Amino acid sequence: MHILIIADPLESFKIYKDTTFAMMREAQKRGHTFSVCEPKDIRWQQGEKVTAFVRDITLTGHATNWFTAQQSHPHERPQALAEFDCVVMRKDPPFDSEYFYSTHLLQQAEREGAKVFNKPQAVRDHPEKLAILEFPQFIGPTLVTRDASDIKRFHALHKDIILKPLDGMGGMGIFRVKEDGLNLGSITETLNKDGAQTVMVQKFLPAIVDGDKRVLVIAGKPVPYSLARIPQGGEVRGNLAVGGKGVAQPLSARDREIAEALGPILSARGLLLVGLDIIGDSLTEINVTSPTCFQEIFDQTGFDVAAMFIDALEQLVKI
Repeated sequence: MHILIIADPLESFKIYKDTTFAMMREAQKRGHTFSVCEPKDIRWQQGEKVTAFVRDITLTGHATNWFTAQQSHPHERPQALAEFDCVVMRKDPPFDSEYFYSTHLLQQAEREGAKVFNKPQAVRDHPEKLAILEFPQFIGPTLVTRDASDIKRFHALHKDIILKPLDGMGGMGIFRVKEDGLNLGSITETLNKDGAQTVMVQKFLPAIVDGDKRVLVIAGKPVPYSLARIPQGGEVRGNLAVGGKGVAQPLSARDREIAEALGPILSARGLLLVGLDIIGDSLTEINVTSPTCFQEIFDQTGFDVAAMFIDALEQLVKI
């Protein structure tokens, strides 16, 4: 296969933990070739197919200078996305307006014959925090609202709550308000911008002390290990980006129940790779943009998540 990977700048990768790098390494080991670009390198001009200016990449196997590129500048080589065997979208959040526009360009490329993973329409249709509300049997008490009075009533009912923006990532903008309600008004104003922005409010889950588990699902099937991201110090957030400790562990019965229930549904919608976030027994997020944790799970358990992913990709591209 010749794979196009759309990602953040390669120079920003931390290859010792980067999931996209693990995908590329496994693909190259199998003899596949790949090109890379950033979303800004994709263009659609009247009368043409959706095209990207790409760099053709080879991994060197070294920790530094870890890749070589045939092109010194991406604008040296344009190629229509439909001419690749598949396109893997790995741009990290935030899912902002530019990410949104990228999904439309990728959807047009699909019309021209490109095979894009995850499917761009499915990415748009599954905002990572809101998507959990489709599956109420697996989530804790949750409210999505702009209204400050709604939030006050939710707090009065559940006493200990978490508030977070819908477009946050890596633990950004997450607040806990305990029974005393200290600073609830100020936090609400900060997050909802006086009613202009929507906020997610959830009952605090004490099981966070055991970690916010990332359960990966590939082609509808769960990876047998999760990565529990355990808060450190005085933090309530387990995200690795804010210092959480990642501990790989076998899926619990509840983890597997959730993953096996959602996996086939999400896969049928065109989501090849999904990251379910689970605290205790409750689903808290469905990650569809650029799920991670491949390398952490492999390093601690020996289970090769990248191999499972490339296996699935190879099967889909043959269809």
